[in-house]
Amino acid sequence: MKQIVQPLAGGPVEVLDVPRPVPDATEVLVRTAASVISPGTERAVTALAQASLLAKARARPDLVRQVVKKARTDGLAATRQAVRGRLAEDLPLGYSAAGIVLAIGPAVTGVRPGQLVATGGAGKASHAEFQVVPGLLCATVPDGVPAQDAAFTTIASIALHGLRQAETGPGSKVVVLGLGLIGQLTARLAIAAGCEVAGIDPAEYPREVAARSGVLALDECGDATTGQVLSWSRGRGADAVLVCAAGRSSDAVMRVPALCRDRAAVVIVGDVGLQLNRTPFYERELSLRFARAYGPGRYDPSYEAWGVDYPAGQVRWTEGRNFEAVLDLLASGRLAVSDLVTHSFRIGEADAAYRLIEQRTEPYLAIRLSYPHDAADEGIQLKSPRATNMSPGIGWAGAGAFSTRTLLPAFRAAGFDRFVAIASASGLSARRAAERSGFEKAVPGTGALISDPDVQLVVVATPHDTHADLTAQALAAGRHVWCEKPLALTLDELDAVEKAWRGSGRQLAVGFNRRWSPAVLAAERALAGISAPKLLVYRVAAGRVPDGHWYHDRRQGGRLLGEVCHFVDTAQALVGAPIEDVVALPGGVPGAAHLDDAAVSLRFADGSLAVIAYGSAEPVAGKEWIEIQSRSRRVIINDFRSAEADGKTIWKGRQDKGHRSCAAAFRAAVAGETGLPTEAMLATMRATIRAAGGPGDRD
Repeated sequence: MKQIVQPLAGGPVEVLDVPRPVPDATEVLVRTAASVISPGTERAVTALAQASLLAKARARPDLVRQVVKKARTDGLAATRQAVRGRLAEDLPLGYSAAGIVLAIGPAVTGVRPGQLVATGGAGKASHAEFQVVPGLLCATVPDGVPAQDAAFTTIASIALHGLRQAETGPGSKVVVLGLGLIGQLTARLAIAAGCEVAGIDPAEYPREVAARSGVLALDECGDATTGQVLSWSRGRGADAVLVCAAGRSSDAVMRVPALCRDRAAVVIVGDVGLQLNRTPFYERELSLRFARAYGPGRYDPSYEAWGVDYPAGQVRWTEGRNFEAVLDLLASGRLAVSDLVTHSFRIGEADAAYRLIEQRTEPYLAIRLSYPHDAADEGIQLKSPRATNMSPGIGWAGAGAFSTRTLLPAFRAAGFDRFVAIASASGLSARRAAERSGFEKAVPGTGALISDPDVQLVVVATPHDTHADLTAQALAAGRHVWCEKPLALTLDELDAVEKAWRGSGRQLAVGFNRRWSPAVLAAERALAGISAPKLLVYRVAAGRVPDGHWYHDRRQGGRLLGEVCHFVDTAQALVGAPIEDVVALPGGVPGAAHLDDAAVSLRFADGSLAVIAYGSAEPVAGKEWIEIQSRSRRVIINDFRSAEADGKTIWKGRQDKGHRSCAAAFRAAVAGETGLPTEAMLATMRATIRAAGGPGDRD
């Protein structure tokens, strides 16, 4: 399928052929019929991406601080690699569209295949032949509303939410400052609500369009325009002013007090400068409000990602219900949008649409994109398949940052050299990873990858809640499997994976790479021959994950299952005995929504004990520190940069957590040269799941 993206490294907008995306349980797969470019928003996005690194840094000082922090904790080399990797990504464009439902996730209600729906992007691409949309951001289009009009729904919902923030009603005098596309829609919705509307814009064309819809359209002439607004409002001033302009300058907002009556509402809808002088706002006791996107629910993962709607009695107008309101207005004829379209392009011509926006060679408002009815949804073949040889063909599920920047290089260094197919949920990341990493093709979804006859080995590097199911599917299909940690999130999932592995005759590896690190291997040699019980203390300063991080998505199991399993496995490898019992004590702030601190205690069959102290403290003295004592022997591993025994260095080098050696061991096992400690890895996961379940969760 075709999709429009902006490379973060800069350059022009591109139209790429990518695999079709795959919906999850709360999402809907839609074949796009029409989408609308939001010129102001999308121009700001593309301009920032095309700016120099210095300009990017000035615009996003918060990201600069993150880079500095990473450099202090992980070093310059790792930070440079991370920044380069981020700049190599693409930003999918578009957020307002309409199309036909093809498939729905099992948790989606209210829509069904075959229906025409209006869609909201919520960070996912809308300018694409196929799109995956949160179920709550899919609204059924009423009869009589064409897809070309329904495609305005999300953009119009931005205007509608701004109007709701103003709390206006019939007869209110409303001023719209800035008559771009969102300003035009704001004015029309205000008129539909019974308000009297004046619009101000320095450009002639948008004023002409606004005037045709019943707006008092005024040029921006300073005091003269203020006088016109006062005359129009019977000398009182506007009841509400909605700032729909965009730009770095604060002049537009500082213009507002002179247009307002006492105690009027001022709503900031556009992205404008806010270096304000308090006095004029104070003197009129103005209420300054901000309209956040389409309405309540936006940027809330429980609403958009998890599909948990707000009760209508508590939150009447969510973003999804704003969609419905816009569609009802379109169906009744009280809102018209078709005359706002100044230009139309087919998706294959989208680069011309964005050049129009950038160059501003002619006036424009809404720019509509159209899509073919027979869009292709198969995979993308990037190079000819290699002749079959002794090297197993690899199918790669997942194209995230760790997968492509750490795991893929480790597999190449281990000697794997035939990368057949790669799949990702979005399709876009799979296409780019396939290009950069030498895969033969990018395919739509893991099903196509697992069933590919050229694939003998599957790597699972997808979100945590998919690991167990994909691993079991691949083993059942006769594939060797490498699964990134965690292997499973529940004991039932783990039992299913173990059953599939034992019945497959194939190799199963989990990405517990630390047991193959040179520091751990050196420590094992130093501890060899010691039969006495050991005492192991493992301190991890993992750092705080930011709000909105996927670790805070309850479906992914959290940090204990997702990270602490690593340290449980390392402890098991160093002790060299089976885990007999486990218990975890949660820490952190009482009542916190997310578990970021825990102490995990392990007892082993030989009487050894281990305590893993895992916390969200910043790693100022290194992230991981391990001490093992047995009788008079003492071994210390310092952040996988050095290991010492009884005060003598037994290994030292650049930080190495064993990724490449772990991949090499997997390759040797697939070739039949050695075995893998799969039983121990399964035991690690079983112990970690029991720890996460609390003291009462016992086999």
